[in-house]
Amino acid sequence: MFLTNMVAAQEMKCDIRINSSQVAGTDKTVFQNLQTALYEFINNTKWTNINFKTAEKIECSISITIKERTDSNTFSGELNMALRRPCYKASYTTPMLNYVDQKFTFEYTDGQPLDFSLSTHMSDLTSTIAFYVYMFLGLDFDSFSQNGGSPFFEAAQQIVNNAQSSSQQGWKAFDGNKNRYWMVENMTNNSYAPLHQFFYEYHRLGLDVMSEKPDEGRAAILRSLGYLQAVHASYPTCFFLQLIVEAKRDEIVNVFSQGSQQEKTQATNIMKEIDPAQSSIYDAILQGGKK
Repeated sequence: MFLTNMVAAQEMKCDIRINSSQVAGTDKTVFQNLQTALYEFINNTKWTNINFKTAEKIECSISITIKERTDSNTFSGELNMALRRPCYKASYTTPMLNYVDQKFTFEYTDGQPLDFSLSTHMSDLTSTIAFYVYMFLGLDFDSFSQNGGSPFFEAAQQIVNNAQSSSQQGWKAFDGNKNRYWMVENMTNNSYAPLHQFFYEYHRLGLDVMSEKPDEGRAAILRSLGYLQAVHASYPTCFFLQLIVEAKRDEIVNVFSQGSQQEKTQATNIMKEIDPAQSSIYDAILQGGKK
């Protein structure tokens, strides 16, 4: 299923930016070369055996902020990632994931090839980037077919398994409860299966329908919120549930600024239950979407 050959018609349309302003020194060549290398690594690698048309490429962005250069080849900082998905027959793109990985340490020598293998941990740099590419693929495919992203989440899980020998943080369960380990654990653990159903119904049966049948699409989105509610009821600290809410919070308010009073009330009550710290934001639903 997973290939890493450099060929045409790849899946990703990813914008890469590296910010090294916090690192002393005027020679930024290594960061410029790294940015170019990562752009080519992500966008020119064939990650699946599926042929993508140009318009079907997955839109995302990764911004790397370098905070420290501990030696000539070792860097630490954070990754800021955003995944988007176009909605059917609309100019609107919906946010799928907005996440900052604050534990990103890697080694890179200027000009080195960025090698990656799904069967072994070759470097923290390429393993981390490949991990998020597969997570992006999983979420995107989940939004178009029921459990369509499963093979990609399994690939991300394999990367985590391979990285257990790494000395860097973010790969292990005991590194914290909000990291790469728990991100993919949540998406491969059957206990959180309703999250996959949410991604499919919210996007394919909801947002993709709204341009032509807004009432039908809104009703599907309201039903999909029930899957989040079910996960929250059993696992209120679920990491990926929190990521979904953070990505979708404003969109949900905007979707339910229209519709019946009953829909507004139901959506408001569900989201306040799931996201109590931001309860005041959902009051905007009852006020017509104005915040």
